[in-house]
Amino acid sequence: MRGSILVIGLAFALAAVPAVAGSVYRCETPDGTRSYVSKRIPGAQCRVVSTDPAPARPSPAAVASMPTVATASVAAGPSSDPSAPATFLTNAAPVTPVKTGSGGSRRVQGQVYSYIKDGVRHYSSTRPKGVATAGPVRAIAYSYVETCFACGSSTAVNFGNVRLNREAYRDEIAAAASSHGIDEAIVRAIIHAESAFNPNALSRVGAQGLMQLMPATARRFKVSNAFDAGQNIQGGVEYLAWLLKRFDGNLTLAAAGYNAGEGAVDKYKGVPPYSETQRYVQRVGVLAERYRATN
Repeated sequence: MRGSILVIGLAFALAAVPAVAGSVYRCETPDGTRSYVSKRIPGAQCRVVSTDPAPARPSPAAVASMPTVATASVAAGPSSDPSAPATFLTNAAPVTPVKTGSGGSRRVQGQVYSYIKDGVRHYSSTRPKGVATAGPVRAIAYSYVETCFACGSSTAVNFGNVRLNREAYRDEIAAAASSHGIDEAIVRAIIHAESAFNPNALSRVGAQGLMQLMPATARRFKVSNAFDAGQNIQGGVEYLAWLLKRFDGNLTLAAAGYNAGEGAVDKYKGVPPYSETQRYVQRVGVLAERYRATN
């Protein structure tokens, strides 16, 4: 699911620690160390990169099991259209590109360091040195995949024969689908397309859980913990039902809205001309038909 571009690439690594009130600053010291802090560092070049209200933070349990296949709908490249799916974030710390098998997407891995010095929480791209007054240093690993499972441009995954998952979250999907009058096959197709059934999926743009709910969407549908499978499915299915109703039951348009936002579908009077979105809706359709055929 699309979302606004966050300013800092560490946004979700920072979710592993308590939220910072007020502003977050990116500071660079003369030795080249980049830190994200709650107060400006004397002698460093600092600028505000985030202010409250901050994005929802995953639970400690969810962060502890940080996904290796974290997904969201992100564009293949920059776009001049602000309603397009959010583009890949600017790197904010040293990262290691790793080729994955999920549609040829690229996983980005790295590590940041968290510590408190003089009452200020720091998030640094390098391990701090010579800071005797600093508290314990905590290393925070992160790993993200740039595109959702069904969004990659590679044809390495054949959605016509990719293995289906008919058993995962059977009760939760059945309950939500029945409650909102949606075919279970469509729900399972969206989950498969978004997260490949990874309940801890966390995207670089903030989408969370099985159905990759953005924090604003989670709040809209009263999901307090998007990493709780039951809540995530209920909220995601309610949103999907809303989209299907809005687009007169047209799954192609509803899926396009789920990926790129309903505003983009309205703007283009159909599936937006974003290559990612066009791949996504086609693959969701294939998955839905295959799940429907096995019911």
